[in-house]
Amino acid sequence: MLGLSITLLIIALVAALLGFTGIAGAAVGVAKIVFFVFLVLFVLSLIFGRRKVV
Repeated sequence: MLGLSITLLIIALVAALLGFTGIAGAAVGVAKIVFFVFLVLFVLSLIFGRRKVV
């Protein structure tokens, strides 16, 4: 999921360099959403992955 976020940011940078500002803005918005979803899932996996099952 982090790779998807980085890919979308690269697409946004290339689109911005080529002058496609609408596409660049949309790609950045989606990249932010994907990144924050990744962070939430990462923190949840850290919290619940540490629990000891008896």
